Parts: sequence; C-alpha cells; structure tokens
Amino acid sequence: MIMSFRRSVVAVTLVAFMAAISPAPASAAMIDTNAAVAATTRAADLARVDSVLARADVQQRLTGLGVEPQAAHDRAAALTDAELANFATQLENAPAGGDILAVIGVVFVVLMILEFTGVIDIFKKV
Repeated sequence: MIMSFRRSVVAVTLVAFMAAISPAPASAAMIDTNAAVAATTRAADLARVDSVLARADVQQRLTGLGVEPQAAHDRAAALTDAELANFATQLENAPAGGDILAVIGVVFVVLMILEFTGVIDIFKKV
C-alpha cells in the first residue's frame, strides 16, 4: 500500500515536472507602421497630460474640487486615443495661466468626464 502511494506520488510529480518544463506555444506577428505610430503618439499625448496634472497648482485645484490627482491620472490613461489627443491639444493650446476661462473649462471637462464615469460624485442626485 505504501509502495503504491509512493508510485502515485512519483507519477504525479513526474507529470507535473514535465508539464512545467515543456515549452509553451508562442506566436509572433509583425506590427504595422500605423500601430507603432499610434502607440508612440498615445504615449506622447499621455506624457503631455501627465505633465500638466503633475503641476502643484493643478493638483491643488483638483484636490480643492474633491478629485484625487491619482483618479484624474487614471481617467486620463483610460481615455481613447482620439479623446487623449484632443485633450492634450487643448491643454497645449491653452495659455499658461493667462486665460482663466480656458483653465476653468479644462478643469470642468475633466470633472464632467470623471462624473460621468462614476469616479467622483460632485453633482448629488436627489
């Protein structure tokens, strides 16, 4: 009985070992130029948005409005490529502190996106 138990353990161990060392099938494919450019463009747009969100005055304003800066970063990362490109372009074209309405508009757009996705709850529903 002990001998059959040992043989069973050895057999199970051998099968597990063979399964662990056997190579898994892998696949590779070529990436077309458009996909590579889109990935690079998205990374650049996200870096531009992150640089604005990392500023102390922007983080202070977001915190004042009840939005965690990390939540704003996560939401910006979750935007589609087109939305992220549009948002980055708006941030780039906005004057640096010169036009307060543009800054308020950008913050409002971010807050509305966060509100619609359920990340924050500024507008209480009665």
